[in-house]
Amino acid sequence: MRLHLGYVPLCDAAPVIVAHELGFARGEGLALDLTAEPSWATLRDRLALGHLDAAHMLAPLALASRLGLSGPPSDLVVPLALSLNGNALTLSRGLWAEMAPADEGPADEGLAAVAAAFARVARARRAEGRPLTLGIVHPFSCHAYQVRLFAEAGDLDPAAFRTVVVPPQHSVEALARGLVDGYCAGAPWNDVAVAAGLGRIAALGCELAPDAPEKVLAVSGRLGDATLPLVRAVARAGRWCADPDNREELARCLARPAYLALDAALIARAFGGDVILDAAGTRRLAPGHLRLGAAAQAPEPAHARWLAAQMRASGQLPADAIGTDAAAAAVYRPDLFRAAG
Repeated sequence: MRLHLGYVPLCDAAPVIVAHELGFARGEGLALDLTAEPSWATLRDRLALGHLDAAHMLAPLALASRLGLSGPPSDLVVPLALSLNGNALTLSRGLWAEMAPADEGPADEGLAAVAAAFARVARARRAEGRPLTLGIVHPFSCHAYQVRLFAEAGDLDPAAFRTVVVPPQHSVEALARGLVDGYCAGAPWNDVAVAAGLGRIAALGCELAPDAPEKVLAVSGRLGDATLPLVRAVARAGRWCADPDNREELARCLARPAYLALDAALIARAFGGDVILDAAGTRRLAPGHLRLGAAAQAPEPAHARWLAAQMRASGQLPADAIGTDAAAAAVYRPDLFRAAG
């Protein structure tokens, strides 16, 4: 059976890409056609409208799509999680310098100090009528929630700065052109900005929300009998991706022009907890920066409820909405995950 799957070019699309490239899908009698989608909104719409059978998808966006909060009506379900963590907040070198005047030392003394320095500049910029602008990949994303949590860590009202949607693969260009002062995106796009000398990593997503549910395999409810073979193939591919012995081969696979079209060594950083270096200093990736494989794959209804709470805290859901947590949890299908084995 031939299936059409969408993804956005990110390291955590690896299980879907590897399922195709290394034969896990063929082993289940499936042929996968993969499409790199230009944005999360496009991917959401194509899945809802039946142009895709399944997709690598933002966990909050999968819930929002199924609950009718974003895009066309959707019948998608989530039978498999793909990843936990993986995001970071990268700020421009100019903003970083503004946060750390020479007479005060670098603003790298920990999350609280960095968030406080950001808050100080954000308040000053707002008072001057030129508020800071941060890029997020979609309003229904852990990136948006982590930006809010970063602001809260500095006792800053998120209304003090602007957020704009920038697809992750365009975030480095947006920073280089001065269209944003920083962005929250998934791997490898923060490392790319650091390696290019354009930005500094201010906070890791796993510092702000440890083990946040990041990407899922969202499957059309119309897929029927092909759902379980697809889940088995992608789950096995994800476990292969999580094996440290496969790290170099995985990085080379993702580095191909058809996928991320980046240097393999740069991609490999996302899977190894390396130190990111730039001319001004370092920041070490925390253990568990990006988690794939068996420890991340069960579609936990508790994750859906956590995401619903973040939507509520961000004003995307009414505070008094009845039954929302249960409806969100029902999108996650651990029964299908268990049935796939």
